[in-house]
Amino acid sequence: MSAAGPDPVSASCPHSASAPLSAAHQELVDAAEDVARRFARADEHTVAAAARNADGRIVTALNAYHFTGGPCAELVLIGAAAGQGAYDLTAIVAVGDRGRGVIAPCGRCRQVLLDYFPGIEVLVGRGPDLRAVRVRDLLPEAYVQSDHQN
Repeated sequence: MSAAGPDPVSASCPHSASAPLSAAHQELVDAAEDVARRFARADEHTVAAAARNADGRIVTALNAYHFTGGPCAELVLIGAAAGQGAYDLTAIVAVGDRGRGVIAPCGRCRQVLLDYFPGIEVLVGRGPDLRAVRVRDLLPEAYVQSDHQN
């Protein structure tokens, strides 16, 4: 607990910071780190993502950095997954190149993940605080596009 009080994400998460990450979740971290280590290149590709589909497949991707605002690794991954027929992602993680570790998704990625996969788990935190959190818990009081469709 910090001076500001308990971490609201940890408090609402079914996987507490003290619970070890599952082997399936660790496999995602390892897959993303492998892609970052092998394929991240200069400033163009600095973040890798890995996600598991409901059928067990792991899909990986890299961001496409550009000064005009290229897509994050999580968004590239959603397209790559669709291109492979993986439409039911259950967990996702992003990691930085050069051993920077797990990176939490930006606000745009959180919203897109919520709209596409409202039940997805997102791996966040570092070291012993690495945990799986439902995307809805990362975006409280979120606008949910499907709630506003006719």
